[in-house]
Amino acid sequence: MPDTTPIWIGNQTSHAAATAVEPFAYALANGFDAFEWFPDKKPSGAGWEECDLTLEQRQAIREAARAHGIRLSVHARPEANPLEPGLRPLLLKDVELVRELGAALLNIHMQAAAGLKAYVESIAWLAQYLAGIQLQLAIENTPLDPPEQFNELFARLRDLAWARPGCVGMCFDLGHANLCPATRNNYLLYVRRLEPHVPIIHLHLHENWGDADSHLPLFTGPAGQNRAGVCEFVRELKRRGFSGSMILEQWPQPPSLLNRAREALRQLWNEPVIPENPGAESCRSPNQRLTAATWPGAPATSEL
Repeated sequence: MPDTTPIWIGNQTSHAAATAVEPFAYALANGFDAFEWFPDKKPSGAGWEECDLTLEQRQAIREAARAHGIRLSVHARPEANPLEPGLRPLLLKDVELVRELGAALLNIHMQAAAGLKAYVESIAWLAQYLAGIQLQLAIENTPLDPPEQFNELFARLRDLAWARPGCVGMCFDLGHANLCPATRNNYLLYVRRLEPHVPIIHLHLHENWGDADSHLPLFTGPAGQNRAGVCEFVRELKRRGFSGSMILEQWPQPPSLLNRAREALRQLWNEPVIPENPGAESCRSPNQRLTAATWPGAPATSEL
């Protein structure tokens, strides 16, 4: 029986696309039910920034998303560090984009260089503002952030009156977890080291071989040879009660790779959650042990 927990699967804007709206037009035409806007203008001129979308375009995007049942999110530009007071205007531009597009969530990167206390203080105004207009804030793991850092972050947030349940959560970036020195080539270990009080509310899904943040489409990297890791990851999400958007963070050629990834994810999501019994799991061969040896190029001693 298909799982009825609400999830949305979609794609994202990309500096590799011809225009900012090309990936969104693709999402509309191909029946995706999530989409993320990411202002990522490059020094070369590739990509886009929020001023490239006129008010009329934003309204048209909002109406098209509503008509097609697409859940929108916005990824704040990477340089919009909440720890830098002088960069607050950049964040405010992204917040304005969230509001005018009718998006449900704003995603920002973890910035822990100055310590978690300073980071929590720096995002308080942003989280409270978004909560006041019934929007969510998601904090994304970068390749430098170990899972224990998120355990501590959300332990701190749990003790704050303004951080009420549901207003702030984690964006779990699978590719970044796979690159994290503490869990390299082992994103399953990363998610399993997240304590139950860490709410995963948003996903960024892409692959790599543990060597670079290459943003390979799902099922074209290691999972293209063996899906066991992604299969078990989906089960972990279901055990944690995940409900939110799964964003495929790439604009591949051909774009139909996005469709293939979506259909495979839907199929995995609709499989029943069963006990940890390798002999009974449909995503594994009988008695297959899920270790890093399953993944080409992974350290043989790293167990999933």
